[in-house]
Amino acid sequence: KQWYQRRVRGPCVKAGGIYLLTQLCKMIILATFFPTYEVPVGKIDLHGELMKGAVDLFDLVGLFVIISQQIGRGDLKILVAGVGWAMAELISMRLLPLWVGARGIEFSWKYIQLSFEANISLAHHIVMAMLIWMWTRNNIEKSVLPLIISLLLLCSSKQTLLELLGTLFHFTSFGILSINVMVTFLVGLVATHLYINLCIQDNSWGNPKYH
Repeated sequence: KQWYQRRVRGPCVKAGGIYLLTQLCKMIILATFFPTYEVPVGKIDLHGELMKGAVDLFDLVGLFVIISQQIGRGDLKILVAGVGWAMAELISMRLLPLWVGARGIEFSWKYIQLSFEANISLAHHIVMAMLIWMWTRNNIEKSVLPLIISLLLLCSSKQTLLELLGTLFHFTSFGILSINVMVTFLVGLVATHLYINLCIQDNSWGNPKYH
């Protein structure tokens, strides 16, 4: 167990560094090529949201780099990429508001929501890593590839789609959170089913050479 933890801890930190580098590249691209415009209250900047969704594809590239550089079994690659990416996102985006705000005297539901979002994000990134790993496999059935690619595009653009839904239909924050849970659960269910089928196909459940 200790050997496994040591083998995972270092690559997870490295995955977090790749996450930060990916987000920096995304911010530079957005600021350089897609400047923001003032949008009237209640209106949707559809062009800006689409461009933001397109730039979010860099997250797939970052996860692919992590998985391709990691040596070991498939489950280890998925764990390192998913947990490392989610850990870096938590530290950079949610840790400070939770640490400062949640310790305040006045109670607020938004910190409970942030905690839920952090757990959903962990599952979301593990599912994305699982899909990318399956996409890199040479023995994956060609009939399954369109489904994997569609799920990856959905995962990449999920946050943008949720924001558009919230603006169009005036969902509350917890309503959007509920939709996020359902989408993540359904995508995870399909991805896990594909992953199990691939493992059964290769007959490599306990094989340390399985990659």
